[in-house]
Amino acid sequence: MNKIFASWLLLICVSCTVNVETENSVDRYKNIKEGRYNVAFLIIDGTFNTELTAPYDIFNHTIFRDSIKPMNVFMVANTLAPIVTFEGIRILPDFDYTSDSLPPIDILVVPSAEGHLNKDLKDSLMLDFVKTVAASAQFVTSHCDGAFVLAEAGLLTDVASTTFPGDINAYRERYPNQVIHDSVLFVHDGKFITSAGGAKSFEAALYLSEVLYGKNVANQLAEGLVIDWDLNAVPHIVVQTPDNINQDGR
Repeated sequence: MNKIFASWLLLICVSCTVNVETENSVDRYKNIKEGRYNVAFLIIDGTFNTELTAPYDIFNHTIFRDSIKPMNVFMVANTLAPIVTFEGIRILPDFDYTSDSLPPIDILVVPSAEGHLNKDLKDSLMLDFVKTVAASAQFVTSHCDGAFVLAEAGLLTDVASTTFPGDINAYRERYPNQVIHDSVLFVHDGKFITSAGGAKSFEAALYLSEVLYGKNVANQLAEGLVIDWDLNAVPHIVVQTPDNINQDGR
């Protein structure tokens, strides 16, 4: 009798597992709404919380603004297993870029991670993914040492950029032929926006919001998160902006 009960319980567990996996494969697409910018956050074990959550918060809040083209925000990784941030938060990716069919990505966000100065730069699969997405994305943004990933992928050869202030020297040593700025919070050159990171990741995200939606909407997003926002008060460099930006976000 015990054997029969055990077999029956195992069958139920297997069935539940299959159903959960099937549901999850569908649920991962349910938040991708038509008529929005698709914003993908590239996460990896060791991702730092702030460089991820700061722009995520700003971009996610666009859905609460009227008369603009808001953003779908989602996480991509090389797995669907939980990603553990540097600070220990476990995050479930929405898509596995190694096997899933991803939505078209309009904006790629590369938060910094613990290994972005060394081991992650040897991850050819990740670097190829970044390079492929960058080719068609409207914007590619990095925060803190995420700039190392963009540079290693060969995307910043002719692009001005910046990174975490404490790693500027390492950045210059590794990429001596790049135009690298320090003493600024972010640099915008073409489709690339690189930021110093940390809590100042909010500023870079608000700047991109102002580029896409205009000053009034950027101010509303800042107010919603109790952030003082004045672009003129933020040390930054704008080298070049795309010509096809419509500030109503459409």
